[in-house]
Amino acid sequence: MHVQRRREFIQTGVATAGTVALGGEFWREALAATVRPGPGPYGPLGTPDANGLSLPSGFRSRLIARAQQPVTGTTYPWHLFPDGQATYPTRDGGWILVSNCEAPAFIGGGAGAIRFDCNGRIKSAYRILANTNVNCSGGGTPWGTWLSCEEVDRGQVWECDPHGHRPAVARPAMGVFKHEAAAVDPRGKRVYLTEDVVDGGFYRFTPTRWPNLSAGKLEIATVAPNGLVTWTQVPDPSAATTPTRQQVPGSTRFARGEGIWFDSGIVYVATTADNRVHAYDTRWRRIEVIYDAAALTDPPLFGVDNITVARSGDLYVCEDNGTGVLDIVLITPGRRIARFLTCSGPHHTTSELCGVVFDPRGRRLYFSSQRFDGTGAIFEVSGPFRTRWL
Repeated sequence: MHVQRRREFIQTGVATAGTVALGGEFWREALAATVRPGPGPYGPLGTPDANGLSLPSGFRSRLIARAQQPVTGTTYPWHLFPDGQATYPTRDGGWILVSNCEAPAFIGGGAGAIRFDCNGRIKSAYRILANTNVNCSGGGTPWGTWLSCEEVDRGQVWECDPHGHRPAVARPAMGVFKHEAAAVDPRGKRVYLTEDVVDGGFYRFTPTRWPNLSAGKLEIATVAPNGLVTWTQVPDPSAATTPTRQQVPGSTRFARGEGIWFDSGIVYVATTADNRVHAYDTRWRRIEVIYDAAALTDPPLFGVDNITVARSGDLYVCEDNGTGVLDIVLITPGRRIARFLTCSGPHHTTSELCGVVFDPRGRRLYFSSQRFDGTGAIFEVSGPFRTRWL
């Protein structure tokens, strides 16, 4: 998984030490500062390249894999509808890119992986999960596994080995529901989970014995008007008779929870149905909306989907709006929002962008155009990514 450098400032740029001194109410107000459209740190976008990507000057794209075709240099055919992704460093200085397959089991549902050498050349490709249904997103773990989430009503989280050596294992204690994504808080020793339905919950899972995910406590969030979050245990994570999101009266509804990412004590959550990005402070147990399309006159982002955080603290957000012109935008720590890239042209018609993630060194950005040519493809963007907020 892409390991982030722990920064000494919070999302608004206020020093952490100052936030502690001023208290939780100051933090709540600071975090609620309005995101404003503005120029991005990399300048304007150029004309579309051969892959239909418009990028800032100095950046270039590469097609990594296309569904139903062998991955370059291998005989392994790539899966349909690539979705959530993560990267993992390897001992030889290379890395592994893991990708979910958002397709039913009978046409190849599960997850696959591509291994790169230290120079970014593809060495191999292979399957790490099979016979599961509609694996949408997921999340990497600090101990080097992939949590693949099934986006079906009786969906489970599957813990996978990115190297493909060990068989994947279901983790039903983490809840049986329409899973979307997962994010691990290594300091708090918890996993946060999203649910892709319009009345979905925001969950956290605390393992009985860290980091073993076979048993533990599943809780759902209830958000007070001041943003304070209360966590209540879900009585029956197996949802044998009642969906998990309906078992705790008064729990807060998150309108299609999709992308989720943990960075520096903050859990970022994207909700697609209302075009919002939320930030949950795990220390103060408060959550705020940091992006709301309805609050802007000319919002640059609709259909928020998968998200990731760069080493610079920039939050990258994928777009899923069905228009055929799709963006990945970034929100800077200074609360500016701008387009980082645009996908357009016939290949990206009716597609969505997802699976955004950096390589372990933060030099290459990967994402999926899920219905590129009607089947899906993965792209790599390389260039002068900044590694700290200036």
